[in-house]
Amino acid sequence: MFVTKKAVDRRTFLRGAGTCLALPLLDSMIPAFAADAPTAPPRLGFVYAGNGIVHAHWNPTKQGRDFELTPNLKPLAGVRSHLNVLTGLAHREADTKGDGTGDHPRSSAAWLTGVHAYDRTRPGVEVKLATTADQLAARKIGADSPLPSMELSVDPPMQGACDSGDCFYVNTVSWRNDATPNLAETHPRIVFERFFGDGGSSEARLARAKVTGSILDSVRQEAAALAKSLGPGDFRKLDEYLDSVREIERRIQSAEARGGKELELPDRPTGIPDTYEEHTRLMFDLQALAFRADVTRVFSMIMARELSGLSYPNIGVPEGHHNVSHHRDDPGLIDKKTRIDTYHVQLFAEFLEKLAATPEGDGSLLDHSLIVYGSGMGDGNLHRHADLPCLLVGSLGGRIATGQHVRYPDDTPMTNLLLTVLDKVGVHLDALGDSTGRLDPDPLSV
Repeated sequence: MFVTKKAVDRRTFLRGAGTCLALPLLDSMIPAFAADAPTAPPRLGFVYAGNGIVHAHWNPTKQGRDFELTPNLKPLAGVRSHLNVLTGLAHREADTKGDGTGDHPRSSAAWLTGVHAYDRTRPGVEVKLATTADQLAARKIGADSPLPSMELSVDPPMQGACDSGDCFYVNTVSWRNDATPNLAETHPRIVFERFFGDGGSSEARLARAKVTGSILDSVRQEAAALAKSLGPGDFRKLDEYLDSVREIERRIQSAEARGGKELELPDRPTGIPDTYEEHTRLMFDLQALAFRADVTRVFSMIMARELSGLSYPNIGVPEGHHNVSHHRDDPGLIDKKTRIDTYHVQLFAEFLEKLAATPEGDGSLLDHSLIVYGSGMGDGNLHRHADLPCLLVGSLGGRIATGQHVRYPDDTPMTNLLLTVLDKVGVHLDALGDSTGRLDPDPLSV
């Protein structure tokens, strides 16, 4: 038997004018019969949707694998086998301790830290939080990727009064260390260029765009040369991947053409889509593409920040999200809050289905990922930080059992779950925030 397969280096890039485009994992990147053949790396994502939930429309009544998909969770039917619904978790460090910081800022601050956020406007109080779980993971699994992590948002940053306390507590869920928040990016063009371009001033980007037309135009020759050396399967993967890049470029350019005249940002590109739905889908598609190219292995994304004023007239909710969350048991407002939460899950589910449909290694991108969805507030009407919404999707390459509803004892710290997840990606800590230990027994173990 003769083996003529020529291996392509895992870190092969297509290079063009001001561009360096990573490639997805191709079969030819795995040497024939090699013991050190690369395996698909683990990916972690953390998606935040603030202002709590209506538990009756979120929490399944049955535990185990026979759980029902409640109204909020029905959009996840297509990825049910990859899904874990967790209930009973809490963030008690988000409760009040007599300081001035409000319930909403403390919710997002505690979500990935388990640490209480104080109001920096109080005399003598130093601003400190903690390194978040996403950043702890990024130091380990993101160390050899071009971007250790990416922080995204589709809910514009809040300025001025934020309930009480500082606005940056609701504008990000990611902290590099105890004093440095990672600002979440809302502009698709900036995200695209961080993933696939080399940055530069807005003038330089504009000049480069006029010369090259697009990233794909600038790497056309190298892509064609590489394609000639690939087998049919890899050729198809490369073609589909480049088509995805082209489609996202087209969507960004279309958004910029519509919005460039109204928004003057001399040092930052324009191009946020007109609608929340289009914006969210584009940002999720960018992240899926970055996972596929192994540009980054860790991300966080805010779909709705705490105190969000976003409205959703397309689903019959013209009022602001935060106001609707204080439904005061009014059936009409409860229905609207349920629509909002279901809508968020629907857009999230579309992202998951794309990951599940993208082959990688011995499975799919979703098989090798773990995406955590939820918030630091359980009941938005009463500002309670118990029984948090929490979804886990993906098995981290077989490290996590899936397809179940797990009910934890009331007030189990969510940081116990975060410690357990970090363990599964090789980050072993004695404690995280208010954790009391790892999940024991761990129903997520395979």
